[in-house]
Amino acid sequence: MTERFPARMHDVTDETRAIVDLVLEYSRQRLLAVDTPLDKPLPPAELRRLTGRTITDDGIGARKAVGVFEHILAPSCISTDDPRYLSFIPSAPSKAAAAFDVVVSASALYGGSWLEGAGAVHAENEVLRWLSDEFGLPASAGGAFVQGGTLGNLSALVAARETAREVARERGDAQPDRWRVVCSVEAHSSIASAARVMDVEVVAVPVGDDGVLRGDAVRAALDEHGRSVFAVVATAGSTNFGIVDDLASVAAVTQEAGVWLHVDGAYGLAAMLSPRSRHRFAGVEHADSVIVDPHKWLFAPFDACALIYREPRLGRQAHTQHAEYLDHLTETEDWSPSDYAVHLTRRPRGLPLWFSLATYGTDVYRDAITRSIELAERIADEIDRRPGFALVRRPQLGVVVFEREGWERADYGRWSSDLLERQHAFVTPSSHAGRTNARFAILNPRTTFEDLTGILDTMS
Repeated sequence: MTERFPARMHDVTDETRAIVDLVLEYSRQRLLAVDTPLDKPLPPAELRRLTGRTITDDGIGARKAVGVFEHILAPSCISTDDPRYLSFIPSAPSKAAAAFDVVVSASALYGGSWLEGAGAVHAENEVLRWLSDEFGLPASAGGAFVQGGTLGNLSALVAARETAREVARERGDAQPDRWRVVCSVEAHSSIASAARVMDVEVVAVPVGDDGVLRGDAVRAALDEHGRSVFAVVATAGSTNFGIVDDLASVAAVTQEAGVWLHVDGAYGLAAMLSPRSRHRFAGVEHADSVIVDPHKWLFAPFDACALIYREPRLGRQAHTQHAEYLDHLTETEDWSPSDYAVHLTRRPRGLPLWFSLATYGTDVYRDAITRSIELAERIADEIDRRPGFALVRRPQLGVVVFEREGWERADYGRWSSDLLERQHAFVTPSSHAGRTNARFAILNPRTTFEDLTGILDTMS
């Protein structure tokens, strides 16, 4: 029987050294692998059969546990950094960012308060400052890294509602019977999710065939619902199509009405770094809050969303948690990330991005994003040329949506399953206006034109 004593898990012993060596060697091999398979999920019963029982009274030991992970668990997870992972919105962390994620965990860092993590928070804030400058936000702008776009959108909208409540109190206005948030019908599902959590109503504004939300449609919604609207959400790169709303006209309307403008740029706002697409985001500089997910087009590991406020004090007023044991933190003017979102405990998830930016510089990021946009345009032209294929919309950013003429939902489903079964690619069907389609989300700098044409060939 393995010796049992409480400090065994924490003391530096021969066992500890062996565990660290095992984990770091696996990490090294995975980070430097050049032929990592795409992999695929296994059914629950098959995973139970292959792994057996791994959680026991005495443990199975690190070597066996790493073996189970390496040979059974990891291969039943799709590799999101594979260049032929083209579904949803992929993740393609840079090697520096992924490697430094190991350092973040090994360093036992807490990123919730300045008192406990000043160095980490300083580095994260440098990244937020760089992003704020790129987006044209004022020097006073700032915020925090949160878990993902859903939490970022929720946190921004909570701050917007709290600000609207305060403004109503100052005016002596009655609180509305129902607070409302205005967004496009093509806004990300997280906006509806945030509204459910907040118990507010979503006013989904229709858009034209191009999918773009414009100021005149927003004005009509504000005229109808008046001061019950506490925020307007514009999208800077929709998930399904990569569509960027007309941020400038929307911003003009929200400024005139005195309504908070939140820009959901979780996927697409990073494309503002590319000279090829920067013009599409004119008007973002007027936003009251923005989000962008570094684990998407900024090549950071899961999970990271940069949430930035034009006036951070409004975020702090909405989110600071008050408790006797926290007073030592909250009664100071220190910049504590836990004050700016719906979270308290947090890891400094912005550090891998900081390390990658510091290592490679920002120009390579611009080049990588530009390459994805150019590849999307090139494959869209190829789809246009191919008989039996039709683009649903011309791509604005890196998402290409198209149809195979004559195919029904079942055809797309069989094709997608076969691609993954043969380890050729991971491309899941999508849909628009009741019609099933195929969709390439191009983000990984290692994805090639030949990868994409090879996938198209399988649809012949």
